[in-house]
Amino acid sequence: QVRLEESGGDSVQAGGSLRLICTTSTSTYCLAWSRQVPGKQREGVASIDVDGGSRYLDSVKGRFALSRDNAKKAVYLRIDTLKPEDTAMYYCAAPRFPDVRCTDGGNWSSPRSYQYWGQGTQVTVSS
Repeated sequence: QVRLEESGGDSVQAGGSLRLICTTSTSTYCLAWSRQVPGKQREGVASIDVDGGSRYLDSVKGRFALSRDNAKKAVYLRIDTLKPEDTAMYYCAAPRFPDVRCTDGGNWSSPRSYQYWGQGTQVTVSS
């Protein structure tokens, strides 16, 4: 069982920045961030492996940046130049097993690839 908790969501104006935080019960899992707007499917946006390797959805490259502090069991998602279309609930997720890579393969961004989920943190961007 992996416990995940997101924080850092806020209501901000377009052009601003936020840093979302995912705190976990373990540092041995890769992690992924997804987002969901009501009425739409959850969308994977970024993932990070235990060694810090990361991968991003093409549409967020250059604005989203992942980092992790394994000693603190935390993963950080920085979002710059926020846009109204970034408005969503953001979730942190972990796969079923440790020691796998969240950045490999064609299904890295699919929410179905992840077993454990946090409760989410809301990001609202106004124009």
